Amino acid sequence: MDISLYKNNPKTQYLAENLERLLKEEVDILLLLKDESMKDLAEVDLKNVEAQKEILTVQMDEILKEEEKEEEFPNEIVLEVRAGVGGEEAALFAEELATMYRKYADSRGWTVSILDEAESPLGGYKEASFEIRGKDVYKELRQETGIHRIQRVPKTEKMGRVHTSTASVAILPIRKKTKFEINPADLEVEFSRAGGKGGQNVNKVETAVRLTHKPTGLVVRSTAERSQNANKENALMILSAKLEEKQREEEDAKYSANRKEQIGVVDRSEKIRTYNILQDRITDHRLNKNWHGIENIMKGHIDNIIDAFKEI
Repeated sequence: MDISLYKNNPKTQYLAENLERLLKEEVDILLLLKDESMKDLAEVDLKNVEAQKEILTVQMDEILKEEEKEEEFPNEIVLEVRAGVGGEEAALFAEELATMYRKYADSRGWTVSILDEAESPLGGYKEASFEIRGKDVYKELRQETGIHRIQRVPKTEKMGRVHTSTASVAILPIRKKTKFEINPADLEVEFSRAGGKGGQNVNKVETAVRLTHKPTGLVVRSTAERSQNANKENALMILSAKLEEKQREEEDAKYSANRKEQIGVVDRSEKIRTYNILQDRITDHRLNKNWHGIENIMKGHIDNIIDAFKEI
């Protein structure tokens, strides 16, 4: 039996060492079987060792299967929201979406950490990113990636005209076994003072980090932490997730005909959902399904929308 796979995994290493000890005992017992005077006792011992081996092997296999499942649907994501078409209204909508997801995360007992916030002058988010951790977080939210559109009369609109604004959402899974080795030579690193909330230390010290991945042109910022190193680690984590997402989108593009027939993770440039305030209706264009009670849904009660994708 090759137990190197189990020994090289921190989660199964201790069990693998016990299995290795049992394998050595088994060799000794097999030698005793050749001795007629010890044969009966050795047979009993052999059955006990075999039973313990089976239990350990089942336990380790279950741990590895659970780990594989977590790699496919990790329990950690980066949620990005970005204002799209619609100026200040789009920025307000982006913040409302972020608040909706944060409240939903709270209801699920997930933890939410701010990674970066770029606020609009009149309120709302130009863009923001959050780290969310919790069981099944990627499995539950992965279908939220894409363009969200809102139709409403802005408070500043004197003529009562309905405006359409958009915001993009990206759900980036954070996998423990990343596929990308980022070459430090490919990175351009800039430090600056963090703007917005965070207190005097954040604003006076150059703690904000901006990473540019030169081969792809991807840019990532992290401003929430109080040290350069912590922000740099966060930025590298987000960059790895974005590179993996980019590779997935490129691979999906090769099979676009089949991909358009599927519902699930989509490209962030696809319009997926419309929030019509006047008609109190949310429409998901992939499912062709409607929900009412927008005010309640925007408070984080999105369970019915999330559950609708589980029925597919």
